[in-house]
Amino acid sequence: MKFTPIQTSFETSGADARVMLVDAATFETLEEKSLLEAYGFKPKSEAGVYFPHSKTVYVGCDSFEADELRLAAAKAWELLKASTCKVVFTEAYGNIGALVEGFELGSYQFTAYKSKNDPVHVEEVRIVTTASDAVAQIQKAYTIANATNYAKEAVNTIPSDYTPVRMADDAMKLSALEGVTCKVYDKHFLEEQGMEAFLAVNRASVHPPRLIHLVYTPKVPAKKRVIFVGKGLTYDSGGLSLKPGESMVTMKADKSGGAAALGILKGAAELELPFEIHAIIGATENMIGGNAYKPDDVLKAKNGTTIEVRNTDAEGRLVLADCLCYAQGFKPDILVDMATLTGACVVAVGEYTTGVMGHNQELIASLHNAAAQSGELTGSLHFNRYLKKLLKSSVADISNISSSRYGGAITAGLFLDTFIEEEHKSKWIHLDIAGPAYVEKPWGYNQTGASGAGVRMNLYWLDALAKEVN
Repeated sequence: MKFTPIQTSFETSGADARVMLVDAATFETLEEKSLLEAYGFKPKSEAGVYFPHSKTVYVGCDSFEADELRLAAAKAWELLKASTCKVVFTEAYGNIGALVEGFELGSYQFTAYKSKNDPVHVEEVRIVTTASDAVAQIQKAYTIANATNYAKEAVNTIPSDYTPVRMADDAMKLSALEGVTCKVYDKHFLEEQGMEAFLAVNRASVHPPRLIHLVYTPKVPAKKRVIFVGKGLTYDSGGLSLKPGESMVTMKADKSGGAAALGILKGAAELELPFEIHAIIGATENMIGGNAYKPDDVLKAKNGTTIEVRNTDAEGRLVLADCLCYAQGFKPDILVDMATLTGACVVAVGEYTTGVMGHNQELIASLHNAAAQSGELTGSLHFNRYLKKLLKSSVADISNISSSRYGGAITAGLFLDTFIEEEHKSKWIHLDIAGPAYVEKPWGYNQTGASGAGVRMNLYWLDALAKEVN
């Protein structure tokens, strides 16, 4: 979609329809108030109606805060998508970027497997503003939303098509961006690196594993080295600890952490952020077969730690363990891993919220603040010494699951913590995106399916960090 800043009225704008955002105070001043009341419209968030006779879309808002504007823009697009309108007019409402993100995120459609698609005519949004940097604001917001939609597309693609090799191919295409390089490593490299945990997960799949390593190097001297590690399980059957049939549906979304890492790298390069950004992704399937890894196996990770396997469906943490060990070899200033790691996190904070874990509360607080600005929801889950004891193994250094059913999201985070070197513990954050990464119903400006969880919050965070160091 095209976004254009203008300085004219609706009547002279050349637009086919206008969007009016309505809070309680504005509602009282509208000429069409009585008609809106007759249609049951209320000036509340996510309420909306389109009046073709006046070429006006009315969308309710609880306020004109950023995320309300995103919701309103997405609602406006929903009301207009079946119309013949090509050009839409709107005021800026004090936040051009939020409106652009709302329209772009809300207009995403996954149609790759549809034999017929309903046409959408909306092509352009013209935004009234006098801001001198309006074009820059629009481009920044579009870049962030587009990177999010890029991640959605990868997550939504079916496992028969989106294999580890396909994920590596997508990563390699990003090397066309200025400053971006990509290396892809195969099974032989993993063997050389001693990544036995990663290799074990892949063992029963017909699709070979790939370790993907993208690097964005800015034109200016890099202020920090930030590394994102993503879980790239292109499909997860649970392995020999087989998932129930209904739980296997949506497991194409187990690559959401890896897709987010790709989206963040893409967005960072296009925004020309002043950091050296790495995206490291462990891409594999977790399948069943005669050569599958088994409960009772003991695996050795890249750093020499031995792991007792008590459940093969706790596979993402095994892949991440080796990838985190690999990532720390590049001496990050900030290290973030992202994974659809545990159903327990969804129980803890709900479908729409990312669980955030780590040791450095100041660093975590800065991420929370950026996430709030981006519209993504986050909640802290705190480590404690008593839960860590539940990962003890009698035959190895650590077990891959807790001995208790409680606190599963935190014990999974504590498992990963075992593979974080002491010098990096204060630099590391673990994001469990199991809830928001893929939801089987639309919510807010997110469609059914993938939401691109993690992309916006981290790009907002990197942008905020860039302002601090400049």
